Amino acid sequence: MSSAIDRLDALAYAAAHEQARALAAGETSASALLEHLLARIERHNPRLNAIIARDDAAARAAARAADAALARGERKPLLGVPVTVKENFNVAGLITSVGDPAHAGNRATQDAPAVAALREAGAVLIGKTNVPLALADLQSYNDIYGATLNPWDETRTPGGSSGGAAAAVAAGLTGLELGTDIGGSIRIPAHFTGVFGHKPTVGLVHNGGTGVPAGRQTLRDLAVAGPLARSAQDLELALQVLLNRDPLASKAWRAQLPASRHERLRDFTVLLLAQWPGQEASRSELRVHARLLDILQAAGARVLRPADLPSGLLPDLNAAHVLYRSLLGASLPPRPSLPEGVTIDGLRNLGDEDDPDAAWLRAPYLSHHEWLQKHEARLQLRNRWEAFFGAVDLVLTPVLATTAFRHDHSPKDARRTPVEYPSGTRSLRFAELFNWAGLPVLPGLPATSFPLGIDEDGLPYGAQAVGPYLEDLTPIRFAHLLERAGAIGFQAPSGLD
Repeated sequence: MSSAIDRLDALAYAAAHEQARALAAGETSASALLEHLLARIERHNPRLNAIIARDDAAARAAARAADAALARGERKPLLGVPVTVKENFNVAGLITSVGDPAHAGNRATQDAPAVAALREAGAVLIGKTNVPLALADLQSYNDIYGATLNPWDETRTPGGSSGGAAAAVAAGLTGLELGTDIGGSIRIPAHFTGVFGHKPTVGLVHNGGTGVPAGRQTLRDLAVAGPLARSAQDLELALQVLLNRDPLASKAWRAQLPASRHERLRDFTVLLLAQWPGQEASRSELRVHARLLDILQAAGARVLRPADLPSGLLPDLNAAHVLYRSLLGASLPPRPSLPEGVTIDGLRNLGDEDDPDAAWLRAPYLSHHEWLQKHEARLQLRNRWEAFFGAVDLVLTPVLATTAFRHDHSPKDARRTPVEYPSGTRSLRFAELFNWAGLPVLPGLPATSFPLGIDEDGLPYGAQAVGPYLEDLTPIRFAHLLERAGAIGFQAPSGLD
């Protein structure tokens, strides 16, 4: 009995593809694995508050069905693997509220297409994970479900908006997660909790059946859906499962991803960025840079810095960030109130070409013509990146200027996040935290977040690999090769068990 329990303990922290292999090999059953994770949830989730909605009866029935299918010799990518999904995905019978009490009774009648894809791949759905109100924070707390804690340090946030998702994966409460990302909402929680996450190329994974109100057909500009996991290989597995799920487009169109550009680390040419243009690099950013440089030099990869590039090849990151803030803000409804002394007419006359704060304020009041001009600039930027990736395989950057920060539920506009720099501590406004996270979002590029290690404060930290448009398998495979070489990898939170 003890050996069986030890095996289940190990599987709780194993990658999803390893769980699927163990189930297919008969080393344990889907029902036994599910019950083990449900017991872990009962033990750890009351503190962490990562999983906020469950349907144990349906999960047990799905596990029994998976065991029967396995016994018949059926094989699917996730057959019998327990998974969870972010709260904003519709799951039949469960509430979709995005943390808003006004939608606390919004019970879904059918699965979102991405959730249905996981079930069709054999996954056993445990339930849903916590988010911030309206998915609009780097923390995960709301008035319905409360706050989610980071399993590495419960005084700190696991990030947002896929914070419950990342915490559940890191704590070994689920085999795989499904999140969304518009401003780092997959990659920042992965960085904060030491797991892997992938922001797919925009439009590649259909993210319909999400959010409120129920039945909404419009998909939010810039937003994507993607996986969080304990291995890069799981990201690729999940991405393949999630492709071609748009119920209308799939009648005629099929996405078939290009293979990774390389299968050996030494064949990659990467641009390594540690410092946002015009800004001092934080201590966390410098740590990411030093760790990546050591890994890449040991692997024999070709490492470039901005000074090594031909003039004009790298797009203007500051100008792109202003455009990102504008199109991101344009996807939001008009604000209930404007800052004191600011009028709508004043905003319409406000120049927003060089100032991300001005671009953000003005964004909800853009005319359609102005929005189309900015959309054209986005497509021009995408072409600039395509030319860039003719010479470079990947861009490697930090995910955020700091590791997981302490819980702070003060209003976002008044909130200040302390960030350590060589010159001293600076307090950054909420809006100042999104430069690295926004870099791949505006042009719609894929980005894979992967863990690099644990810092001197005992907190995980990671980096992101940004790849060419629709070449998602290149950054994922790069992370997998680092993992296979032993340079990086998931670590279970110290002290949790």
